Amino acid sequence: MSERPERRGPERRKSVPDRRGGELLDRREWLNQVTGNWDHDILPGNVHIGSDCYLESTGSFALWKSGTDPGIVIGDRVTIYGWTKFESVGSGFIEVGDDSILVGARLMSSERISIGRRVVVSHHVLFADSDMHPVEPQLRRKETVALAYYDDSERRQPVDVRPITVGDDVWIGAASIVLKGVTIGEGARVQAGSVVVDDIPAGAVVAGSPARPIEEGERP
Repeated sequence: MSERPERRGPERRKSVPDRRGGELLDRREWLNQVTGNWDHDILPGNVHIGSDCYLESTGSFALWKSGTDPGIVIGDRVTIYGWTKFESVGSGFIEVGDDSILVGARLMSSERISIGRRVVVSHHVLFADSDMHPVEPQLRRKETVALAYYDDSERRQPVDVRPITVGDDVWIGAASIVLKGVTIGEGARVQAGSVVVDDIPAGAVVAGSPARPIEEGERP
């Protein structure tokens, strides 16, 4: 009869590599990934987590490379499901207020993305506070050559960067896009599939591409 395997308590769990390293986890660790029962100490030091949070998966932080400290600040009682991804482009900063729920957001920050309290963000919602690359074709080509052929990040071309602010009690529907420089006022509702390029007043309901105010129940 073979020996029983060593029991894996909290001390063992800390030494198991997480998904971000591209290494396989044992079955128990995979179960922990989908139940949120993993050690938050393995996160980067510039990620600050409040109390009573549910973070489903380490994979949400796989692309977070910002050197800003703090880089991510998550408030108390925040729920973040595994479809959500935090991604830094340069020295980004992201904050999420108390009691918010991120079901499947992708937050790409070069400067600052601020999400208020009690905000609900649905599946496949993109936040991007910059263009990430030049829009003008010739500048785009110069940057591509510098990075692809010479690996010279100092020759990157300047891009437009402006912070995103989402007020308290906002709901954002599935597959919406929120672009640079946008402020969404408190209590606003963004219908599914909207592309938000301009500020949204507090309490407004918006839909469409680009998003525009509509009456409650109106089809965009």
